[in-house]
Amino acid sequence: MMKIYTKTGDKGQTSLYDGTRVPKFDIRVESYGTVDELNSNIGVSRQFCENDEIKEKLLKIQRTLFNVAGELATVDGGNFPEKVSEEDITWLENLIDFYLDQMNRDDAFQFIIPGSNPFSAHLHVTRTVCRRAERRILKLSTQAEIRPTLIKYVNRLSDALYTLARFSETDLILVDFIK
Repeated sequence: MMKIYTKTGDKGQTSLYDGTRVPKFDIRVESYGTVDELNSNIGVSRQFCENDEIKEKLLKIQRTLFNVAGELATVDGGNFPEKVSEEDITWLENLIDFYLDQMNRDDAFQFIIPGSNPFSAHLHVTRTVCRRAERRILKLSTQAEIRPTLIKYVNRLSDALYTLARFSETDLILVDFIK
């Protein structure tokens, strides 16, 4: 029987996809760990979603995030078999454009109090995790070569998650800035 615990991390080290050992607090581990957190949050968001079309799109994003995490977990992107592509970015851009076209674009760009229903609320939380993942990846990119396409994908993903969350709001509470 295979066990889930290996005991190899008991002293604060972990193995990357390519076998390289690094401290568990390494920015590379932080980067793909935050992508894993993002993926899990999308999974929770899907459970609140009542729109089957959006659920399918979120599942596609989750599958792609495994490729993002895998590439980040490989020194210099290595030989990880599946990498995000310009086509993945175009798919996100088309998703954003489609759902923005379903909304009043003037309203879509106003500040709102997020979370008028469980799905939009959780998707807004998920969007913030995506932004944090992007920041971690950008920090990693100051120390290691990260493909610009991967960075662009994660940036576009946060826009897509915002658009889906905003589209899914049932009541808009606009922010009135105090002057």
